[in-house]
Amino acid sequence: MRLLMLGGTEFVGRALTEEAVDLGWDVTVFHRGRHAPPPGTSALHGDRTAPDGLAALAEGEWDFVVDTWSGAPTAVRDTARLLADRAGRYAYVSSRSVYGFPGPAGLAEDGPLVGGSPDAEATAYAEDKRGGELAALDAFGGRALLVRAGLILGPYENVGRLPWWLNRAARGGPMLAPGPRDLPIQYIDVRDLARWTLRAARAGLGGAYDLASPPGHTTMAGLLEACVRVTGGGAELRWTDPARIAEAGIEPWTSLPVWLPPGELHAYMFGGDVTKALAAGLHCRPVEETVADTWAWLRGLGGIAPQRPDRPAKGVTPEEEAALLGL
Repeated sequence: MRLLMLGGTEFVGRALTEEAVDLGWDVTVFHRGRHAPPPGTSALHGDRTAPDGLAALAEGEWDFVVDTWSGAPTAVRDTARLLADRAGRYAYVSSRSVYGFPGPAGLAEDGPLVGGSPDAEATAYAEDKRGGELAALDAFGGRALLVRAGLILGPYENVGRLPWWLNRAARGGPMLAPGPRDLPIQYIDVRDLARWTLRAARAGLGGAYDLASPPGHTTMAGLLEACVRVTGGGAELRWTDPARIAEAGIEPWTSLPVWLPPGELHAYMFGGDVTKALAAGLHCRPVEETVADTWAWLRGLGGIAPQRPDRPAKGVTPEEEAALLGL
């Protein structure tokens, strides 16, 4: 298989690229040149936001293209149109955020969608992802695979969710743990996403697939207890009622990454029906493996994870945590 990876040097793109290399595919990485792509690949350089930024893709043929773009849909539109006659299939890594909110638990691929346009400039994340989907469909039709990922965790994360929890656990001491303990969470390990996407491409799948672990795959306790075990910092989890967290003005999702209190938003984010992807071969590794491998990667970087400049830093401050815990 000849793969053209659009991006391929950070987080999701890097995991996809490494998986393709492991499969023995011929991989070309198209990127801006800011980070080195994984070994075993060839590189083309260009900036999709610049005039004539796709010049390096004017020639060449590929069996499969993977695109993780999350900005202006016009970038997906222009790239997909350019490649439509020279690539077999096109996978666009989208998001479950394209479903309209509020949405009930059990939301699947036939759920209502936000608006979007392939001709739009960047507006908001959900609408941009939907516009990217439409751009891929316009150019490739049934040859387009829409990978609607849930929360993505794992090695190479540059958003700051799991790395923050791991570093916090490594510091030890009393540690704010947002409850309830048995609150289910739903996510996808970036390597499971990569493996499924490439195998789906090889199998000729098209259309939309929601990619996340089955509901109840793990819980907040499963995630945080794994963080404490692998870091060995001796952190003491202090499970705290969501109402107390709200009273303290501590924000879910940003100040306490991954966590959402029970309610409408939690059901929307962590209650997706992924039956279709599971039937198509999705396998989700245990949370302990995701946490341990992310910690091993993070330790190799001295505990300092890369951070996307377009995403805010995550995590509650030590002062906010101590005040809430009464320390």
